[in-house]
Amino acid sequence: MHLIAMRRDLYERHRWVATSLFKAFVQAKARALARLRYAGSLAVMLPWLQSELEEIDAIFGGDAWPYGIEHNRPTLQALVDYMVEQRFIARAMPIEDLFVPIPDALGT
Repeated sequence: MHLIAMRRDLYERHRWVATSLFKAFVQAKARALARLRYAGSLAVMLPWLQSELEEIDAIFGGDAWPYGIEHNRPTLQALVDYMVEQRFIARAMPIEDLFVPIPDALGT
């Protein structure tokens, strides 16, 4: 749904920023999903929210908005292909060249 970009010169000077941002977004996502799933007081006014969340989990394997290159490779590759086709970029490039590595950002 969204993509966060960082200037390369900022990343080169402060590599820790990319990992910190990634960790912050992972935590924010976890909190938002926990709030959505809390049935004591619904976060949004959807009467069938809990059953909708169960269906979304079943369809998307528990995470409708996964982070990371591998989970999003088909979409990212399609984006690169469309950008070449529409002449936004001169040539296709490896997906890995578009992202900085986030070493062990999740503590795994």
